[in-house]
Amino acid sequence: MTDAATVLDLEGLKCPLPVLRTRKALGRIAPGDRLVVRCTDPMSVIDIPHLCQESGDTLEAREEAGGVHIFTIRRRG
Repeated sequence: MTDAATVLDLEGLKCPLPVLRTRKALGRIAPGDRLVVRCTDPMSVIDIPHLCQESGDTLEAREEAGGVHIFTIRRRG
């Protein structure tokens, strides 16, 4: 496990692309690593936490700044 985070910029993409790309990115990072997802799709506030619940990954933080939703996810493992 490291404190380094992979940043995934999905601003401007519409549902279902943010959650699909988040799922794919989570599959590429090592267990214990973090993924920071930035997106503007309003459905992401529902879809990404639901993805974490299904996958067993941990949603460590969720914030909104200037219309951008930022999620910090810790890969399970």
